[in-house]
Amino acid sequence: SEAADLLGLMHYMEGLRLFTTAELVAPTSDGNVSVTDTEFSGVPVRLYLPRGAAGGLRRALLYFHGGGWCLGDAGMHSYDLIARRISNELNAVVVSVNYRLAPPHRFPVQFEDVYSVTKFFLQSQVLSQHGVDPARVCVAGDSAGGNLAAAVAQQLSEDPEVKTKLKAQVLIYPALQALDLDLPSYRDNADKPLLPRSLMVRFWSEYFTSDPALREAMASNRHVPAEAGHLLQFVNWSRWLPPDMSGAHAYEGPGLGGAELARRYPGFLDPRASPLLAREALLRRLPPAYILTCEHDVLRDDGAMYAGRLRAAGVPVTHHHAKDGFHGAMTFLAWPLELALGHRLLDSCLDWLKENL
Repeated sequence: SEAADLLGLMHYMEGLRLFTTAELVAPTSDGNVSVTDTEFSGVPVRLYLPRGAAGGLRRALLYFHGGGWCLGDAGMHSYDLIARRISNELNAVVVSVNYRLAPPHRFPVQFEDVYSVTKFFLQSQVLSQHGVDPARVCVAGDSAGGNLAAAVAQQLSEDPEVKTKLKAQVLIYPALQALDLDLPSYRDNADKPLLPRSLMVRFWSEYFTSDPALREAMASNRHVPAEAGHLLQFVNWSRWLPPDMSGAHAYEGPGLGGAELARRYPGFLDPRASPLLAREALLRRLPPAYILTCEHDVLRDDGAMYAGRLRAAGVPVTHHHAKDGFHGAMTFLAWPLELALGHRLLDSCLDWLKENL
């Protein structure tokens, strides 16, 4: 992908996207679940409907896939397996959303796509049409999808047009802030497989622009303007990280940069892109959360800090930290990339949903 990008043959993310395209599977129904590709509010979704007797109104879960806002698809084999298991084991309607990707679509398009699907689905007539209990609806996602799920939950809590309240939110190794890209987890896992620091910086910058100036500033952790310095309290890991996660690292906040990049690309200062920036009054209104973090993951500290902030705001939080986990581990569910770890993490998530949704 890097070579093709340097040679001008294709954009770096288009090269990476070829790998995800190879994993796509058709929407195939089975004896337990009816699977169809359709649209909600003009956005493509893959819809999973249980075939068995309902025995009353069903649970529902809206799922947002990962891929750094640039890659991924609800039709990838791993996401199809996750959605089927959720639908099967919870007797739940699952809406897996295919939001638009960067490039060419930048923030806030990805957020707007998943939000419009969620808002559409939460209408009483749509819930009724699918036999869904309005008191048992959840948003969930992994990585960039976890970011979108957290942002959707926040926005819904402030939307006067939405009468149905979420029962829960499930955030799987979520990316939650773009202000400090030198957290202990970024240092500890800078060169770990699947999501090295350089790739996460690239994902964050591409979410907002292809301008290399933002990517370079993010790479040096000097992209936050002085006038936004008051936001750093929300991502201060010396306050929000458990001591065993901060380890021997000494706190150093990001070096402040000029105002020009933030003026041109203000998205990275927007709570819809960085949900950790939400004020406490908003956090207090959020539903109970399940947050999965993995030790060997640059995003480990994002999830741990959000767990801390939610708890401080009085929100019930189950923080499951996988000491042997790495970023993306929960998608390793089928040959030739099947791991017991992937099944264990998904089982833990499903157990929590059975109790809390």
